[in-house]
Amino acid sequence: MKNKSGNAEFDVIVVGGSYAGLSAALQLARARCRVLVIDANRRRNRYAHRSHGFLTQDGSEAAAIAADGRAQLQAYPTVAWANDTAIGAAADGDGFRITLGDGGSVSGQRLVLATGVVDTLPPVDGLQERWGKSVFHCPYCHGYELDEGEIGVLAVGALSMHHALMLPDWGRVTFLLNGTFEPDAAQLAALERRGVSVERTPVARIDGAADVVLADGRRLPMAGLFVASRTHSASPLAAQLGCAFEDGPIGAFVATDAQQATSVPGVFCCGDLARATGNVAFAVAEGAMAGVAAHRSLIAELNHAA
Repeated sequence: MKNKSGNAEFDVIVVGGSYAGLSAALQLARARCRVLVIDANRRRNRYAHRSHGFLTQDGSEAAAIAADGRAQLQAYPTVAWANDTAIGAAADGDGFRITLGDGGSVSGQRLVLATGVVDTLPPVDGLQERWGKSVFHCPYCHGYELDEGEIGVLAVGALSMHHALMLPDWGRVTFLLNGTFEPDAAQLAALERRGVSVERTPVARIDGAADVVLADGRRLPMAGLFVASRTHSASPLAAQLGCAFEDGPIGAFVATDAQQATSVPGVFCCGDLARATGNVAFAVAEGAMAGVAAHRSLIAELNHAA
């Protein structure tokens, strides 16, 4: 293998070993780059048993997709894996140094951040423990399996109109305003055209599989619930490095260009951390782009040095 990293231990360090990070690392491994993947085993979709909408893997166990990807990646001899948390990142000469949770540190010429986001749900009793099981955020990922049954949309604000107008293609929808949002006349007309029922009584708790118990004691049996979570970065690294962020509808995300490059030269970002919304297919695609772009940037640097 040609030495691309100078004095750095690795050509590229990929932080995050879920779908986006695995995809990025795979491209780099196939370019015979020295790659280190640092992973704390905290996939965003770890609460969901199965993944849907990813070509050839529709309905596969979410954990199995990640495990297969890791096994295939680790078969490449230039790949190293650290079961650890990256707690610090800083520029280090021509590259970067990552501080690990175990107290050690590693250096790389390029960084790919695929650390994902954390979801925060509204404070409704019974909601969190059903997240990924009968409470969801993406209809494309989980709507079909509800078999055109009763679907609740728990409002968190005006953004929830998007959910309420989408979901009638997957079932009979009740829009639970829960004191967070009141549709105007035009929005009410749009909901009526889509056959959406509007419920203004506050939600007391979620019970059973996905039953909504209202403050007046009524119980609305549901096949599933949808809610827009708030998200924030699962790792401080992007902020530590000074990467620019953009404000999205559910939280800030790292700004990237078409090559998944951030505002910090040498740092690439992919997956849910680098987009307003995401799923497995998007994460894999953007990870592949980030890996290819990181490799090309190393080639460009070698050519410039020559």
